[in-house]
Amino acid sequence: MKDNSYRDIIAKILIDIESVRFSFEDPFTLTSGQKSPVYVDCRKIISFVKERNIILDYAKEYFDENNLQFDLLAGGETAGIPYAAFLSERLQKKMVYVRKKLKGFGKNKQIEGYYEIGQKAILIEDLATDGETKVMFVETLRKSGLEVSDIFVIFYYDIFDFNKTLLSSMNIKMHSLCTWKNIINVISSEKLFIEKEINNLKIFLDNPETWRKNNA
Repeated sequence: MKDNSYRDIIAKILIDIESVRFSFEDPFTLTSGQKSPVYVDCRKIISFVKERNIILDYAKEYFDENNLQFDLLAGGETAGIPYAAFLSERLQKKMVYVRKKLKGFGKNKQIEGYYEIGQKAILIEDLATDGETKVMFVETLRKSGLEVSDIFVIFYYDIFDFNKTLLSSMNIKMHSLCTWKNIINVISSEKLFIEKEINNLKIFLDNPETWRKNNA
């Protein structure tokens, strides 16, 4: 992993198992109701054992080479939980998971699992767009007495200025194995789409709102 070629390998896996899907003629409708020529679903990785293990092997190498220091892994409800579990086993580290809101009954906990005040956690998620949805998880972990300075995801959009995000102001560092740059590298080198469609994707990633106005 001394070079970044593994990122394109992971991008190819995500495309092959259709964790990243494309539809230029009939765009996807997202949960928000907005249109998009691409749809990312990293939850699918858990069902593909061979591909999943390749990704997890690279993840372990990433942790080792970047000397990430933490006491436990915290999976974000729900998509981050399986990846936290897989990596917890590989790294032989403790794991907890953090809910999006209080349980509402019993002990009314928002963090499940055992931890000690002052321990350092790394938040594990499947993907991140601009990272804003991770703020609540980080705040919950910190309010519970855990230290958090790192987030790890399989796929990170990396099309926004992270320095202008709330996560950046919270002194959080984002770690990932693959970004849109790697997806574009693969679809270009493999000639999976014509140049017009690839350029269309680049336009969308550069300015989604402008793309939507032109593709309403």
